[in-house]
Amino acid sequence: MDLPLPRADRIADAALELLAERGMRGLTHRAVDEAARLPQGSTSNHARTRLALLETAVRRLAVREGRVLSVDELPNPAGGLASLTDGMALALHRYLTRHPQLLVCRYELALEATRRPELRAFFDETGRQFREPLTQLLRAAGSRSPERHTLSLVAWTEGIMFSSIAGSFHTTPPTLTQLHDGYAELLHGMLPHSSPCAD
Repeated sequence: MDLPLPRADRIADAALELLAERGMRGLTHRAVDEAARLPQGSTSNHARTRLALLETAVRRLAVREGRVLSVDELPNPAGGLASLTDGMALALHRYLTRHPQLLVCRYELALEATRRPELRAFFDETGRQFREPLTQLLRAAGSRSPERHTLSLVAWTEGIMFSSIAGSFHTTPPTLTQLHDGYAELLHGMLPHSSPCAD
């Protein structure tokens, strides 16, 4: 039997739910109380200001994205290029098909961060938990420029995410095979044939 969520997590999950359904304007302390089915004033006690509420949402989004993308499940570079490609494609496909609302929240918060420097710093800090392991993975796989290759992989991945959720491909998101082929093409160009990830 699952244990009930702590109140802080209920508040954060409700904030993400509101962001996905109503956008930034729909995110208020009172609305979060109602969505979380908590007594009025509960959200204000946890996050007194709007900035604190937004930071709560960003922190919870990072936790939930981490579970979806399962960075710890990415394969060992010694497993070869096929294993690395499979892991990345599976993680992205899982996100696109099972948790599209989280991506909507990500875009809402990212846009808000462009108008709030204090949130921008907080948002960027949470993003490092995904980029740094990827850089380490590429370095171990033989990349001669792991930071630049991380940028390329993240940019491609984020482009696929946006196109599939809010862009021109929102009605026909890529299949697992298409994602696999895309990552394979990118990684083949980044990693030397003599690396452990070569075919």
